[in-house]
Amino acid sequence: MLGPATLGPGPEPVRPVPRPELSLPLEGHIDRILIEKKARRLSVYQEGRLVREYRIALGSAPDGDKVRQGDGRTPEGVFKVDRRNDKSRFHLSLGLDYPKPEDRTRARAGGYDPGGDIFIHGQPNQIAAGHRVKGDWTDGCIAIDNHQIDELFAATRIGTEVEIRP
Repeated sequence: MLGPATLGPGPEPVRPVPRPELSLPLEGHIDRILIEKKARRLSVYQEGRLVREYRIALGSAPDGDKVRQGDGRTPEGVFKVDRRNDKSRFHLSLGLDYPKPEDRTRARAGGYDPGGDIFIHGQPNQIAAGHRVKGDWTDGCIAIDNHQIDELFAATRIGTEVEIRP
């Protein structure tokens, strides 16, 4: 058995490299959102350039593609923003065009409901300002902080592409 005296110091903690370009004011409209589920990251692109990265929360069962209503999974694939809700129960929200026709066909063949109402949204309205729910807590949506959804909502138009990767 090794004692504490025989162990060397641990590695230096890795600190994120500051990226000043991601803190410049976001002006105009964005053209793409990339969500990486495993990394818990939402990246925002404007004219092909990365302009923002946000930490996200996912559905309560974050691994795998959404299959049916109530499975707690976040869908994977390429979607479009198809609605904007400024009266959301989660501050503000951007709706995605899930389920796609192929999801509906698969669900109909399997005799189940594919689910729907997948949004990128803020925190629940009953949460105190500046706070966030810990962990993966949504029913399949993508949650970010309220100040982040304020910024994203203002810059996102109907039709904006949203890619969700595993």
